[in-house]
Parts: sequence; structure tokens; C-alpha cells
Amino acid sequence: MADRVFQGITTLVTAAVLGIILWLLWGLIVQGVGDLSFAYLLTPPEQSGLGGGISSVLLSTLLILAVCLLVVIPLGLACALFLTEIVSPSSLAGRTTGFCLDVLSGVPSIVFALFGYQLFAITLGFGFSILSGGLTLACMALPLMVRTSQQALLRVPGNLIEAGHALSLSRAGMLRRVILPSARHGIAAAIVLSIGRALAETAVLLFTAGYVLRLPGSLLDSGRALSVHIYDLAMHVPGGQGRAATAALVLVALIALINLVVHRLLKTGKEG
Repeated sequence: MADRVFQGITTLVTAAVLGIILWLLWGLIVQGVGDLSFAYLLTPPEQSGLGGGISSVLLSTLLILAVCLLVVIPLGLACALFLTEIVSPSSLAGRTTGFCLDVLSGVPSIVFALFGYQLFAITLGFGFSILSGGLTLACMALPLMVRTSQQALLRVPGNLIEAGHALSLSRAGMLRRVILPSARHGIAAAIVLSIGRALAETAVLLFTAGYVLRLPGSLLDSGRALSVHIYDLAMHVPGGQGRAATAALVLVALIALINLVVHRLLKTGKEG
């Protein structure tokens, strides 16, 4: 009876969560699908976003995300490997680093925004730019990437590691042939979570990447991300709620597309 009650409760909670997600998606579809088209994706915005499309916004978003991932993936994976292969998670260095990562994960985004504005925009002289926004987002997503990758590396089966030692593999060979392939699904999940954290952020980009709608010419140009565009249309542009819903649909579709691409690459790698 206890098992049945627990199963019923978990089923109801799962159904409630899925219902909320479907309700949100349905609301976005009802409000924003009318303006969604290929022309909307390929034309620049006009009249503060009430007309035209989101081509410059979409390009700025992808550039900011690219800068963020170019920093987060190698640094996050290297730090996760350090915490699992070089030092023990129970050692002083491992516990201290883990504690610092947990603290950083709980820091509000506005604090990262002020930090990125002071360091990248002012001290390093990058100004309000795509580079400043991407680097600040990298600082924000790095703890999540490290912790999730670390858990994936710790779950590598011990018999595979023992088999590698029996074959006299070097440490580099062990990482390349045994540990990283076995942990690839968890590492991919860490990358996807980092992407979701970066794409959903608004406050950080308001303070670092800027607000302008024009097409960026370089990484040192200011650019408006999709999340900032949605916020501006919904809060500051009269009658912009419909266009905000359309931009939100594009953002959700972009995250879903990235997830599908990652899963497809993992499936291809497994088959190979």
C-alpha cells in the first residue's frame, strides 16, 4: 500500500509539472505563432521590435553563446578532471574547491552582472560588447558545468578503470579511451544545462552585452540577446506582448534544437 501511495504521489507531481510546461507552451503558441515565419528570423527588427524580425538579435545571441561555451567547456571539463583524477573529492583541496563552486552556483545573477560589468566592461576595456556578455555568462555557467561533469566522471564504472589499468594504459590513454567516453552522456548533459543557463539569462546581459538592436560587426560590438529582447518587448514597448511571445517561442525552439543535436551526436558516437 505504501508503494502504491508513493507511486501515485510521484505520478501526480510529474503530471502537474508536465501540465505547467504544456500550459506555458500553449500560451506562447497562442500569442506568438501568428508572427513566426522565416522572414521573421531573417529580417532585422524595426520600430523597437514591433516590426521586422530578429535577425540581428538572433546573431547576437549565437555569438554570445559561442563565446560562453568556448570558455566554459574546456575550463569546466579541465576543472572536473582535476577534482576527480588529480585530487580526491574528500581531500582538503577537493572539499574547498567544491564548496567554492557550490557557493558560486547560488550567487544571484545580478551579482555576476555587476562583477562582469566592472571586470570585463570597465577594467579590461571591452565595454558593452558581445565579448563582455559571453565572458560574464561563462563565469556564471562554469560552476554548473564543473559540478555536473564531476558527477558524470565519478559514475564511471570501476571495472572499466581496472580493465584500463590491466592493459597498462597511461593516464592520458585512460582519459581518452575509458573515462571520457564512459562519461560522455553526463558531460553532454552538463553542456546542455550550461547552454540553458546562458540563453535564459537577462540581467547579466543588460549590464555587459548592451541593449542595441543593430547587427554586430565584431565581438567588441554591443548586441541584444533574445532574452533581453523578450524582456524589453514585454515590459517597455506598448503592445509588444505578442512579439515577446514570438521571440520566446524562438528561444524555446533554439534550446530544443540544441538538445536534439547533442543527443544525435551522442547517438552517432555510440554507433561509431
